[in-house]
Amino acid sequence: MIPFKDITLADKDTITAFTMKSDRRNCDLSFSNLCSWRFLYDTQYAVIDNFLVFKFWAGEQLAYMMPVGSGDLKAILRELIEDADKEKHNFCMLGVCSNMRADLEAILPGQFTFTENRDYADYIYLRSDLATLKGKKFQAKRNHINRFRNTYPDYEYTPITPDRIQECLDLEAEWCKVNNCDQQEGTGNERRALIYALHNFEALGLTGGILHVNGKIVAFTFGMPINHETFGVHVEKADTNIDGAYAMINNEFANHIPEQYIYINREEDLGLEGLRKAKLSYQPVTILEKYMACLKDHPMDIIRW
Repeated sequence: MIPFKDITLADKDTITAFTMKSDRRNCDLSFSNLCSWRFLYDTQYAVIDNFLVFKFWAGEQLAYMMPVGSGDLKAILRELIEDADKEKHNFCMLGVCSNMRADLEAILPGQFTFTENRDYADYIYLRSDLATLKGKKFQAKRNHINRFRNTYPDYEYTPITPDRIQECLDLEAEWCKVNNCDQQEGTGNERRALIYALHNFEALGLTGGILHVNGKIVAFTFGMPINHETFGVHVEKADTNIDGAYAMINNEFANHIPEQYIYINREEDLGLEGLRKAKLSYQPVTILEKYMACLKDHPMDIIRW
């Protein structure tokens, strides 16, 4: 029996010891995301035979993630399949990227069905692109930022510190009121995860920034490393009455993320047309496809390898 346990703030070092060494860039592996969204997915984890494994519920569907680690992947998959069978569920994994799909096909050729959902693909950018906005393809972005600087020459960017958390909560509450987020399940869940993250900012290991105009907060953002070369931006909120606030906080934060992070993952668009258009406008270097991988046959037919 796999010794799964609920994720807590105290598990940060254990989990990031695996994820930071991994080549996985998908936002699902950010410790902040894992911990902040556990209320919705009942996320659990375990460490077995030098692999980190996750188990969670997506509605009525029991699901797992592709194991993170090194060693006998086939043996670990067998244990996960047995676990799913004991739960009386077919074995499925979510967030399976293309390279993971190739690994599964090599280990169990033809045994999985793979279903892609474009709405949950991650947008990955070069940090240097978002920081410098060089080249013709970013001309419109530079124009937007220059207008902001000309309109608000005394704007200020500061890091999020414990004494600034309430400012962020206040702006989030105002944003939520304008966007009726409590009346929609998706934005309501996002709000709950965001508030948890802000209240546990330091314990989660988050880094963020605030934009002020005339001494008043008009935007904030935060995130944390996903692995050794990819930084995940989890939240970005701005006062839509301040033209250019979103573009400005995006650019400032990219300039304050340490240069060791080559890539920035700005997560999914969730099928929202406006959000998709905005994310594409920043010229991602990769749109990271993610699949649901499910066994075709009854688990007990597979684990007799």
